[in-house]
Amino acid sequence: MPRYAAIDIGSNSVRMLAAEVAPGSPVRILASEREVTRLGESVFRTGGMSEEAMSLTCAALAKMAARYKALDVAGVRAVATSSARDARNQAEFLERASQAIGAPVEAISGREEARLIHLGVLSRWPQPGRRVLIVDIGGGSAEVIGAEDGRILEVVSRPLGAVRLRELFLADDPPSPRELRQIREFIQEKLAETFRRFGSRSWDRAIATSATAAAVACAIGGVPRAKRDRVDRLRATTAQVRKLYNKLSALDLAARRKIAGIGPRRAEIILPGVAVLLEILERLRLPSVYYSAAGVRDGIVADLAARGVGSHLARLSRDQRREVERMSLHYGGSLKHARHVAGLAHELFNSLLPLHQLPPAFGKLLEAAAYLHDIGHYVSDLSHHKHSYYLVANSDMSGFTNRERELIANLCRYHRKALPASTHLNIRPLNAEERRALQRLVPLLRVADSLDTSHDQRVKSLECQVRDGQVILQIVSSSGVDLEGWAAERAGEVFRDVYGVPVEIRASKGNS
Repeated sequence: MPRYAAIDIGSNSVRMLAAEVAPGSPVRILASEREVTRLGESVFRTGGMSEEAMSLTCAALAKMAARYKALDVAGVRAVATSSARDARNQAEFLERASQAIGAPVEAISGREEARLIHLGVLSRWPQPGRRVLIVDIGGGSAEVIGAEDGRILEVVSRPLGAVRLRELFLADDPPSPRELRQIREFIQEKLAETFRRFGSRSWDRAIATSATAAAVACAIGGVPRAKRDRVDRLRATTAQVRKLYNKLSALDLAARRKIAGIGPRRAEIILPGVAVLLEILERLRLPSVYYSAAGVRDGIVADLAARGVGSHLARLSRDQRREVERMSLHYGGSLKHARHVAGLAHELFNSLLPLHQLPPAFGKLLEAAAYLHDIGHYVSDLSHHKHSYYLVANSDMSGFTNRERELIANLCRYHRKALPASTHLNIRPLNAEERRALQRLVPLLRVADSLDTSHDQRVKSLECQVRDGQVILQIVSSSGVDLEGWAAERAGEVFRDVYGVPVEIRASKGNS
């Protein structure tokens, strides 16, 4: 399954997420880290990022990059938000941050930040048919997103982050009535247009994200900060948020730090964050708000997966494809048949990720075997699969390592007849991971080959789904595929033996 990494460089903290994604399955989190660096503090005071904050942030980035690189991710995206958007030394920071992780770091707009937040929330908590208001209060900005049935209707990004507001308005401890009045008037001014645009609609549900929202949910629910995962999707009424704000307004920093769910660093900036959330809830007459643990990082991972980033790892490179096509032609193979089987095998590999759970790199080896599985006919039609193994295993294949060539050869060996067995001498050079991959890839190659049994490329398209405990193959052809259907059913028996699930073949006619 493809793995992705996301980095969100905010005004208050840096967050990293590495996750594994498979179609139709929940995202599996492999690593998650967060470090408070307060990158935005000096920006909101002086207009530029301080040397101390940049060094601290880059050190955190280097550590996080080392963590996700060890997980062999297929793609990574690192974004910087509000403080980087505003800083006069943005270019210097982005260059240093990019060097720290060995990949580009980009400063994104408030609108792109909102898109990723929305995508992240829906990836973890779909809202079909609902009109949803999403509020994200970060360190430097607040994003308000209106969406309906998964589609964004309105987006607003305002400079109302918790760190920014603390730097601008709060000097006394506890805050003075004058400071509280000023901060509320500033919030109202910055959100006036937002209230006009969003207030004309009714919302089925309000969802708040970010560390501020997590602290609010924990404080209201009486949940310790260390167990904040428990409050995901917790509902808090507007009255409860108002009560919490009034309580926080009267406390000094030491007292705020004693409230369950509010960490020592969050206590420094929690009050302005809650002020923004409460103002939005009250002005838009929202009765309650749900907390979602999703955010920008989740949106990045979902976006990378949706765009198929890293999918090239499962496909042969141009030079590799040229090499296997050369070999196929050299040994008298049918290139039309080979290309067609390779395309079908690739479709099966991608669609069946939840079942085989193999890294993308094995996809290109399956594709190579699809090109070469029949070249043994050059030696003899009798036991041609064994001859295919010998020719591949003893060829100089440019663009492939010796281990890759050995696995390709074994895939050719087992594209028909017996399945791999520990007593077979040819699999002994394979390590445990390669043997596991061989076992899972053989049924895919057999099914793909069976769908072009006639060598006439009658199957024009293939859609594969894992549903209700079975694999459904929907094939579209321009002519009869009785032979292909019969062969695929036989290959499906091997598939069931390996994967433990049956295969149902459904055929329909399409235009030629």
